[in-house]
Amino acid sequence: MGTTDRSLQTDVLVIGFGKGGKTVAATMGRLGKRVVLIERSERMYGGTCPNVGCVPTKALVHHSRKRRPEDVPQEWYERSVGEVQALTKLFRGGNYDGLNDMDTVTVITGTAAFTDPHTVSVQSGDGRLTVTAETILINTGSEPIILDIPGLRSSQYTVTSTDLIDTTILPGRLAIIGGGYLGLEFASIYGQFGSQVTVLEAAPKVFGLVDDDVAAVAESILADEGIEIVVGANITEVRDGETSATVVYEKDGRQHTLEADAILAATGRAPATGGLTLEAAGVRTTQRGAVEVDEHLRTSQPHIFALGDVNGGPQFTYISLDDSRIVLDQLTGEGKRSTADRVAIPHTVFITPPLATVGITEAQARAAGHRVKIASQPVAEIIAMPRSYIVEDTRGVMKFMIDAETDEILGAALLSVDAQELINTVALAMRHGIRAAELRDAVYTHPTSTEAFNDVLATIVRADT
Repeated sequence: MGTTDRSLQTDVLVIGFGKGGKTVAATMGRLGKRVVLIERSERMYGGTCPNVGCVPTKALVHHSRKRRPEDVPQEWYERSVGEVQALTKLFRGGNYDGLNDMDTVTVITGTAAFTDPHTVSVQSGDGRLTVTAETILINTGSEPIILDIPGLRSSQYTVTSTDLIDTTILPGRLAIIGGGYLGLEFASIYGQFGSQVTVLEAAPKVFGLVDDDVAAVAESILADEGIEIVVGANITEVRDGETSATVVYEKDGRQHTLEADAILAATGRAPATGGLTLEAAGVRTTQRGAVEVDEHLRTSQPHIFALGDVNGGPQFTYISLDDSRIVLDQLTGEGKRSTADRVAIPHTVFITPPLATVGITEAQARAAGHRVKIASQPVAEIIAMPRSYIVEDTRGVMKFMIDAETDEILGAALLSVDAQELINTVALAMRHGIRAAELRDAVYTHPTSTEAFNDVLATIVRADT
């Protein structure tokens, strides 16, 4: 199928090349349905993750940790960015070819806007094209938020995460506005590359999704790597100079200034719906600008679905993948799967070592009325985890929250080597009702990180309310 026609009739139209949308497109195409996928940028085939999100950022984590003391920071960074860009180009091409090479699927590069509930107008390099479809998927993702701070948006030194990983110039002094997952990951990455990093966070603490004892260990790891974290910082102004910017902020009633060669705006991402003219399709949005969906991801128009970041759910690639399962169950299955089925969903912030969590914290467990048992141990003291010594990183801590009456695992926070992998085992155990004692007494291969559970879960102490 080509784009020379001025109009197309298709079975399924997907707007946006994200994880959820491309998965549905490929599946429906294999089932013989006619599919059109529209992506506005040739640099975004495959979506956020392989192009400007998970893949390049985690690749930079890897490259930053390989830098030796004798390596010149700028040279090592420039080389690393080049290798990461080559990787993302490979992934991008694979994503495009994987769909466009299917006889039943057409990929169009252009900007889509609804003209009615079943029709979109696409402006592409070949001119304007009209696409009409029985089923439509909105999968346009999210975009960085830059706060309305005087001088921030207009500053020539302000960058988004996308901008920063695309430049080959390593900032000598990097100011990061926002101490959430994104801000702390970038702090860890660029600190290791050799930047002087300062994180400015308005809230009274960072790592707010874990208990204070775990957060303290994570903060100390970053501090030991030279990263400065300023909490309770209210940024009032950004002023450009000839060679750098000045960030003005207030803390504890006093004014402070910070000089920076680059300012990373890391204050979250908003659903990308601009230009879609959703009102023409009768598709409602929430107060926060996300496409409004039900538990089956149907919008206010039953034949239109919204997947991934654009629907206002958790902004993770694996959630977008699960969105595709829900939609496919609606289109080809029994229609029973829904967002309500999601339990024990893990999360990871990719500092080094990673901090991975699932379930609830100790504070939340107490507040919910559980009689709580705690199993917690510093990684350096876990005898059954020689892998941490083998890879020369014994930093961190592991903590489990367990119901004292049922032995049910209520939650876990793992700050350790391989935590991003370990947490999936814990989440699977929680979803299937495997008790803490079973996880403790299981047989694991050696030497691995998973066998740490043998030791940690043997340290249970009562922490009743």
